[in-house]
Amino acid sequence: MEKGTYSQNLQKLLNYLLVAVEHPSKYNPYITDVRGTQIQTKLGQNIDAVLTAQFFANMLHQNLKSSEKKRIERALDICVSKIEAATDAEGKQQGAGWAGVLQSGLASTALESASAMGVNVDKEVLNRTRNYQKGNYDEKTNEVKTDDGAGVMLYAVSGSVRATAKDARKAEEKINKAKKEGKLAENAPVTVENLRKAGYSEEEAAEYSTSYNVYQSAKNTAQQEDVLNGFGNNGGEEFLSFLQTGESLVVNKDKDWKKWYDDMSGRILKIQNTDGSWNGHHCITSPVFCTATSILLLTVENDIDYLRKVGE
Repeated sequence: MEKGTYSQNLQKLLNYLLVAVEHPSKYNPYITDVRGTQIQTKLGQNIDAVLTAQFFANMLHQNLKSSEKKRIERALDICVSKIEAATDAEGKQQGAGWAGVLQSGLASTALESASAMGVNVDKEVLNRTRNYQKGNYDEKTNEVKTDDGAGVMLYAVSGSVRATAKDARKAEEKINKAKKEGKLAENAPVTVENLRKAGYSEEEAAEYSTSYNVYQSAKNTAQQEDVLNGFGNNGGEEFLSFLQTGESLVVNKDKDWKKWYDDMSGRILKIQNTDGSWNGHHCITSPVFCTATSILLLTVENDIDYLRKVGE
């Protein structure tokens, strides 16, 4: 962060968030006293901790000074604790907003990313969050549960893709390794039986097979034109859903991510405002939020190394 046109801006942002996280009492369920924002109302009351955790995890992947790294790790640990405490028995984040499934999906991603960066994460809680997202999609019928997503398929299915991306990648890599070792035929598909032959236990094979099937089916559903239309026009929830799908493809090392990027970047650039910003047309309308999310989407290739490490 010592070089670059915006290095000082980034440092100020980092310092602001560190202070914000370090200041509240550990008994405070939130990291900010600012309540009732548009983002909290639409996504959920704990979205501040969720998004801040994702930012800190990404920062830990950068070249940092030892003292700065330790401070970020401590702050990320605080965020993780608040996310874990807010996770209910089903794997959902409490205090859900209009599209609470997105808050829950982003929380699952935050825990997964923090774990990948070496922060202690409760595996039982992480598995619960993944299973909740995975359970919103039936790969056999292509039916999507939208009860927690304001009835919008896009919000739920993008979370299902993201939550299964890592395990789907592991399943495919396990099968490919078994093929190289001669344990499986070259054309052997990812199935429970083949995963068992590749070395997984019966229970593990069933779990990985389900994740693989949900991922493969849900990623296609998430890119269908009727699903991409979301609520009917673009709000911040749509931009977040688009980003979740794209990150999933990168985490999985899916070769289809380049086609997704070409299609999505064209879609996003068509709706850019003349002043260079983006804004939502329903629910999350904030130009700041929508512009930031659109930029993350358009520059996702800058995070390829980070996202692939998350998927390891």
